[in-house]
Amino acid sequence: MTKPQIPAPESGGYTRSEITASILSSSSSCSSSSSPRAWGTPELFRSSPVTESASFSVRNRVTKGIESLMDIMAEEDIYTKDGTVTIRGDPADKTKTGNWKSCRFILGNEGCERLAYYGMGTNLVNYLKIRLNQGSVAASNNVTNWSGTCYITPLIGAFLADSYLGRYWTIAIFSVVYVLGMTLLTLSASVPGLKPSCENDKCHPSTSQTAACFVALYLIALGTGGIKPCVSSFGADQFDETDEAEREKKSSFFNWFYLSINIGALIASSVLVWIQMNVGWGWGFGIPAVAMAIAIVFFFSGSRLYRIQKPGGSPLTRIAQVIVASFRKMNVEVPADKTHLHETADAEGTIKGSRKLEHTDKLPFFDKAAVEIPTDNIKGNTDPWHLCTVTQVEELKSIVRLLPVWASGIVFSTVYSQMSTMFVIQGNTLDQHMGPHFKIPSASLSLFDTLSVIFWAPVYDRVIVPYARKFTGKERGFTQLQRMGIGLVISIIAMVVAGVLEVIRLAIVKKNNYYDLEYIPMSIFWQVPQYFLVGCAEVFTFIGQLEFFYDQAPDAMRSLCSALSLTTVALGNYLSTLLVTVVTKVTTQNGKLGWIPDNLNRGHLDYFYWLLAILSLINFLVYLWIAKWYTYKKATGVAH
Repeated sequence: MTKPQIPAPESGGYTRSEITASILSSSSSCSSSSSPRAWGTPELFRSSPVTESASFSVRNRVTKGIESLMDIMAEEDIYTKDGTVTIRGDPADKTKTGNWKSCRFILGNEGCERLAYYGMGTNLVNYLKIRLNQGSVAASNNVTNWSGTCYITPLIGAFLADSYLGRYWTIAIFSVVYVLGMTLLTLSASVPGLKPSCENDKCHPSTSQTAACFVALYLIALGTGGIKPCVSSFGADQFDETDEAEREKKSSFFNWFYLSINIGALIASSVLVWIQMNVGWGWGFGIPAVAMAIAIVFFFSGSRLYRIQKPGGSPLTRIAQVIVASFRKMNVEVPADKTHLHETADAEGTIKGSRKLEHTDKLPFFDKAAVEIPTDNIKGNTDPWHLCTVTQVEELKSIVRLLPVWASGIVFSTVYSQMSTMFVIQGNTLDQHMGPHFKIPSASLSLFDTLSVIFWAPVYDRVIVPYARKFTGKERGFTQLQRMGIGLVISIIAMVVAGVLEVIRLAIVKKNNYYDLEYIPMSIFWQVPQYFLVGCAEVFTFIGQLEFFYDQAPDAMRSLCSALSLTTVALGNYLSTLLVTVVTKVTTQNGKLGWIPDNLNRGHLDYFYWLLAILSLINFLVYLWIAKWYTYKKATGVAH
């Protein structure tokens, strides 16, 4: 007697009728077999002859049982298996929630929020110079310090999201703070008494007016910080990682997410910067405030469609428990067979909203926290400060493995920050005319960075990935680490190009004695290549970083890891401030003007670009070693 075969389905799955027919056919064959030991023959049929009516009755009951089982399986299959729920707390139905139908609201929200942020931040260095009467170095440092804070505060939002509030409510609460900050900034630039008084193109801000401006800026920094680490992760949560089809779409989501950021930035760096320089700062800041209000409307409009990941408790507590337990068992030997390490027997992990993680061999010291010793179980209870699960240990290992990759992004972010500082100041010295009557503000050149991202993001997704996949055999074309490395190389080229342009500009100044000329006869559009290259580098490094930190983060720590990736931008801004401060201090000794004087025609901004290019090259070489060392995480089981 041969075992009956169920034919492979053409569509990737079996229908209820196909499975039922196949099993019934098996039962019929077995029942009629002369051998009582025939494959599949139930014990009921072996004990006595089966009459035709009895056989029909049993077959009928089997049919109903199978159909009930299939109904249960079908019902379970429509729900996500990554632990996400609806806004009401019910299990998330794949057919009614998530996927691209909810992501359009998230992308709309992000586009409007970024329009608000860049509409206010892109030209901020000029606002500080014109309205608050600050010099080039002071204005540049204030912008980079503020921008850096915008990328440090995500740690606050991420901790609250992962631990207590969840991503949905964290975004909602901090959006209100954001709007308050935008409103105060608009008032400080437009309401008499709050805005500085100006005459003959010279403004005289009072201490209170300056304070109002900076209070507004740092309210915005707090608001955007609460949102930043949550929105990209919240969007990725809309795709079930346990579902292969949805997992493939999630990779595309990060490209389209970054594209929506740059559509907002495009409008900000073109239309809004022009309004600020030609119509007024009140309108220039008021429109971004309205855009932020629209972003909130977008976000709440999709509430019933969202899949929401439940907060898993404080990740910092779990990390501390592993460290403490490891040191308590410093002298305990880790077993050679890692299956003896402590882990729950269930498919579900003990951490809410998180799948279990498989053991990895690197960083073996922390495995000591999962070694069971007799004193760990007191009265049947396990104290997590003495004994941790393998998943909890691997959470800490995942964070430690991410740190070197994270550190390598700081220098890249320093290069990126030059678009809102040194590129703008350099552009202020060039001919900004487009035709006889129209002048393009130097800060508006950042729109070419945006156009570059808008061009390269879909090209990467639709052209480069399929082409690279043919050669690498990888689902995403490149690994995330390879993608980020390519971006680092492009950033080096961008700094070299910016340096070459400054060498040429200074040569024209020297040749024609243009030292005291406000605008030299050289088109500002010669800056386009350096902006375009930075935009290309962003598509590879920043988007790759977003995806990498989401994928490699433990399930219950994704907001925190997204915030960690954003802090590279903060530290990049702070490093830029430090470099400018040190360079200015060193190069202005003995009465010299230095590399970056207020009159760039008498400085050497090109030396500063060469310094950044060298730092970027060293950073890339270190990154190659880091990437070779890295071990990817392995998740297993289901979340609860």
